[in-house]
Amino acid sequence: MPIILGFLAGVGLPIQTSVNTRLRKKVGSPFNAALVSFLVGLLFLSALLLVTGQGLHIPFAQLLNEPAWIWIGGICGVVFLTGNILLFPKLGGVQTVVLPVLGQILMGLTIDNFGLFYSQQTSLTAFRIAGAVLVLLGVVLVSTAKESKAERNNRQKSAPASLWLWRAFSVFSGMAVATQTAVNGYLGVAAGSPIKASVISFAVGIILLAIICIVLRLKNGKPESKEERPAKNPWWMWIGGILGGLYVLANVYLSRIIGTGMTVVVLLVGSTTGGILVDHFGIFESPKKAVNRQKILGVLIMILGAAAIKLLVRAPPPTRKACEGRMRLTDAGGSR
Repeated sequence: MPIILGFLAGVGLPIQTSVNTRLRKKVGSPFNAALVSFLVGLLFLSALLLVTGQGLHIPFAQLLNEPAWIWIGGICGVVFLTGNILLFPKLGGVQTVVLPVLGQILMGLTIDNFGLFYSQQTSLTAFRIAGAVLVLLGVVLVSTAKESKAERNNRQKSAPASLWLWRAFSVFSGMAVATQTAVNGYLGVAAGSPIKASVISFAVGIILLAIICIVLRLKNGKPESKEERPAKNPWWMWIGGILGGLYVLANVYLSRIIGTGMTVVVLLVGSTTGGILVDHFGIFESPKKAVNRQKILGVLIMILGAAAIKLLVRAPPPTRKACEGRMRLTDAGGSR
């Protein structure tokens, strides 16, 4: 059951991007869209706290004794979500999902190698490097797949010279996702609840986005985007925050049950599957993009590489390491 839930949460990620892209047309800016999405997600997660009987109390006094980096998960979420809204119309559903995977794998290897954020330390090996190469190969296959005539026309309209810069930013957003997963995994233990950890992450993201939106409004005096806003707004354009909340919650919750490695692969399989479906069927008004054999082959190779890196390395769930990290902090505080 946890694996099925993780797969569904992963499928919801590219759908969330498509929904939030439509929301952007309503609110006029990717930052405004991200802020609305975060607010909806926060309301959804707060409702979950009440339904599960955990209450809305957040142990801030206890969290203030933790490392300062426990608060950056929300910032990483802002980078990823806002980036997806910007990238989706330029790269399509598959590349918007696949390219961040490369960044996620690279950052994940770095976190594992150095044991950052109190994660389980796993040194780089030739086998893990080979897995990363497979991921890179899959990304290259997907990114260089032959496009349809309509897609080539869209590329010409959207400054093809900057296409690789957008792809590079997409990889960077994936690095932010890996950081968020590691940070929120520890935060879930420190806060005593994966839902409370997700609420904290969303609250931090809302604060950052609110500051950005206020600064942009004061600077420009009007919404950043000049896109024509549709007269009719579908009800589903508001559900992006719920899908985002479920994705973040799945990261925190599943890593405590099936381990970080399996969680990453399950969400990866779900998100890449969702990206293909979004592109192929044009879900939620997204532009239809051809999904050819090269793209599918690239996705499969990428999943194989991610599985080789994550599943064939024996490592305990991050919860254990998080507890060890908290014990180290306690010992250090007591020795002063």
